[in-house]
Amino acid sequence: MALFEWMVLGLKISTSLISSGHALFFKRTPQSALGWVAVCILFPFVGPFFYFLFGINRVRNRARKLEVARPKHSRRTQNVPLTHDFLFRPEDLSQTDPYAGIARISDRLCPLSMVGGNEIQLLNDGEAAYPSMLDAISGSQKRLFLSTYIFDTDEAGREFVRALGEAAERGVDVRVIVDGVGECYSIPRASTLLEERRINHVRFLPPTLIPPMFNINLRNHRKILVADGQAGFTGGMNIGQRHMVHKSPLRKRASDTHFLFTGPVVRQLEQVFIEDWFFCTGQTIVPTKGRPVQTGDAVCRAVMDGPSDDDHRLSKIFAGAISAATKQVQIMTPYFLPSGEMISALQTTALRGVKVEIVLPGLNNLPYVQWASNKMLGELLKYGVQIFFQPPPFVHSKIFVVDGVYAQIGSANIDPRSMLLNFELNVEIYDRHFSAKLSEHISRAVRRSRRIRLEELRERSGLARTRDAIAWLFSPYL
Repeated sequence: MALFEWMVLGLKISTSLISSGHALFFKRTPQSALGWVAVCILFPFVGPFFYFLFGINRVRNRARKLEVARPKHSRRTQNVPLTHDFLFRPEDLSQTDPYAGIARISDRLCPLSMVGGNEIQLLNDGEAAYPSMLDAISGSQKRLFLSTYIFDTDEAGREFVRALGEAAERGVDVRVIVDGVGECYSIPRASTLLEERRINHVRFLPPTLIPPMFNINLRNHRKILVADGQAGFTGGMNIGQRHMVHKSPLRKRASDTHFLFTGPVVRQLEQVFIEDWFFCTGQTIVPTKGRPVQTGDAVCRAVMDGPSDDDHRLSKIFAGAISAATKQVQIMTPYFLPSGEMISALQTTALRGVKVEIVLPGLNNLPYVQWASNKMLGELLKYGVQIFFQPPPFVHSKIFVVDGVYAQIGSANIDPRSMLLNFELNVEIYDRHFSAKLSEHISRAVRRSRRIRLEELRERSGLARTRDAIAWLFSPYL
């Protein structure tokens, strides 16, 4: 055999062994590992080539490299300072307390502790949220931190730019983080207007030509506004006229919920912003000094998640909370593509006799996500999960409630993009009164929604079922 043939044979064997070995050690499921091992061995060169293109999780690899670039002191390993007087520990709960199981799961996964002494206000749509946020901006005296995914430069967005500019002019330390892809929804971009007003801002992982970088993943999907370390806003709402549901055209409306927090948890929201700012700029911001003021009775915790975290905190906490439910699980989300683990948790919880309600938009702004979702809804319906489609306008709210006593709100959707690919921020709420309020908010939505039956899904046309199945194939990337 000629030397060249020996070289080709050696290259075939080595590439097949290296690629199949990588799949064996790094794929998360045996089905995925076995499939890639078989492809790499049975199809020399071609198999390893496709594994290199599609089999390696570059999102996680890049996220880890970015995370490693942070000095150790900036990583999320410490509780927010000056909140220790308000710490709430799971070991203080009795085994019969409805919070106990969920709190223990969350406490093992989250670097921040539960803190008491908080008050929460629900803000429906831009009509309620924006005036409250603008008042906080106008009333700020020392520092103002804003982070958002989409920052439109329409009428509503320009009002925020104006208020931020006025705050900066009167000497407030204003800092703004805009996602580098999210700002591209508008022309001119928000960063252009912020630059014109000389507002201190940064773009989170913006697309660049040199070096070439364009990632639709690794996006900062968090929504944070903190004024003077005393008032904090978070939830699912971006900044744009679309959330003014009484003023926008029906096809553009996006009904949403946002939340105003006061109390010690605001320092946790601030800490998340501070670390994101350091991530983008390398600049250290000293947290707000002084003891937080107790404003209410709610126990809360900020929960950060992102592609650099192996724990997948939100997925595990959601699954644990669903499994801990004894009476009712309520989920409202715009995009619903749950993992296999969450599907199993929802199925078994419904089989235990717990009422499980999932409320989705009847009109979705991303129809291909709805198509993919349709493919797997039957797997829930046949085990007793109740699914409802809300009438227009498109509802962008993300609310999760268990037994009317535990809730989560924030930026995360129930889909792979939020659970695996984006940087997200939710807030846990351990408070019977406010959780019951959120439960009633979802119940009102259920009463005006259309319940989906299993027969309806089975009676879809062959063309619709094929379309949904094809969209479902791409669900990890939607």
